[in-house]
Amino acid sequence: MQDLNDLSLFAQVVQHGSFSAASRAIGVPKSRLSRRIAQLERDLGVQLLRRTTRQVRVTPLGEAYYERCREMLDAAEAAREVIEHAREQPGGSLRVSCPVGIAQVLLAPSIGHFMRANPGIQLEIEATNRRVDVIAEGFDLALRVRNVLEDSSLAVRTFGKSELRLVASPALLDSIGRPRTPQALEGMPGVDQKPHDGKYVWTLFCKTGEQVQVGYDPKLVTDEFALLREAAIAGIGVALLPSMYCRDAVERGDLEVVLPQWDLPMGVLHAVFPSRQGVTPALRRLLDYLADVLPECARKIGMVPTTSLGMHVAPPTEPAARADSSAMQPDQP
Repeated sequence: MQDLNDLSLFAQVVQHGSFSAASRAIGVPKSRLSRRIAQLERDLGVQLLRRTTRQVRVTPLGEAYYERCREMLDAAEAAREVIEHAREQPGGSLRVSCPVGIAQVLLAPSIGHFMRANPGIQLEIEATNRRVDVIAEGFDLALRVRNVLEDSSLAVRTFGKSELRLVASPALLDSIGRPRTPQALEGMPGVDQKPHDGKYVWTLFCKTGEQVQVGYDPKLVTDEFALLREAAIAGIGVALLPSMYCRDAVERGDLEVVLPQWDLPMGVLHAVFPSRQGVTPALRRLLDYLADVLPECARKIGMVPTTSLGMHVAPPTEPAARADSSAMQPDQP
């Protein structure tokens, strides 16, 4: 296939009337221009330019060839303008997967502003706590919160961190006792999300870094945090909840923090998408908008905004394409 750059160089020489003028106009050395046009003529097997020591003239065949080259270059410029326009006013459809809690608490207050500012973008947001396969299911983006960013070939952009708390109603703790150590939690009634690995355990960390896992008796299992909170308030069991879901109840005295001197895994609020190579203008606009609004929204509800909002791509692994949008409770280590 013909090198399209040579066609552009040829058109510049014809347009400016000489190799010297074209060289000055486009910043390409005159010797290189002459060499590339000579190679173009050899490839085509025809003479496009007649050179003398004083001037360059276009042959009749060269004139016809120039007209076609100009059409091609004009079309290329028009194509570039399409991309530039799309960057300024991006359009198209985006499919987004998002946990119900994130959709209600973080997206709901801000999504209208994004849609008004970008009328050409159509959003399909699937608010779900199920695990989704970003690539296989055709999602452009998945928001989630997990304590460890899984190894995958997916690109990742982080926005904030979510603190988890073990909480229970004062009445329940009055009846079963207030644990002083993680081991005292063993076998206690619990209300929680369904664990990905099937193990009903809580993982706690002391200030020295010691990690302890204790099993509990699941009395209620659901992905809906409002149900878990209300069940905990009703005294059904100890609940592991994001602080934003239980902070008000703790302040009112409806819930009490269990083992406050121990830490729990910190969930990272982040977005995953198939690849940062070839990100569409619409997806880029959405990612930049989320980077602007999510950290502040997270701060208002007690999350910790991340200091770095850069993207990275983790090393590929076999389960790479699975994007866990169940994500307000991190996976148990």
